[in-house]
Amino acid sequence: MSDPGKPGPLSRVVNVERLPPGRGAVTVEATPAEAEALARDFGIPAIRDLVGRFAVSGPTSRLLVTGTVEALVTQVCTVSLEPFEARVSEPVEVTFTDTDRLAGTDAEDADVPDPIVGGRLDFGVLTAEFLALGLDPYPRRPGIQFEEVEVGAGVKPFEALRTLRDPEG
Repeated sequence: MSDPGKPGPLSRVVNVERLPPGRGAVTVEATPAEAEALARDFGIPAIRDLVGRFAVSGPTSRLLVTGTVEALVTQVCTVSLEPFEARVSEPVEVTFTDTDRLAGTDAEDADVPDPIVGGRLDFGVLTAEFLALGLDPYPRRPGIQFEEVEVGAGVKPFEALRTLRDPEG
């Protein structure tokens, strides 16, 4: 996850020591200005109703964060180039541990938890990252079909060269 010291347009830093022991809940709702800034960062026309709902469990040295990130986004159709709205709902499941416990672990290991830096987690950054994961990289407006276009049907690619070599054909 991202460094809590460098928040992006959406930041909700929570001190993990202040979370209820064993279990807790965090909700992040983006303001219109934050959603607009994220849309610019993501290169899409608009984001609305962005909400991250998270359940936090475990000791403060190793937290499991689960939940969902939901939003209504406006993307541009890759076929028609028309903007359209789509709902994003991305599941979240991330394990965090304090940075002291990460010492000596292999960064290549896929099971290495994300760090809790300075005793804090930024749930705003977590929300933004999972929204980005939920965006369709090749959005297509519902009902739009890609129609194959055959260019140069019946034309032989070297026919023009042949006429240059033998002008009488």
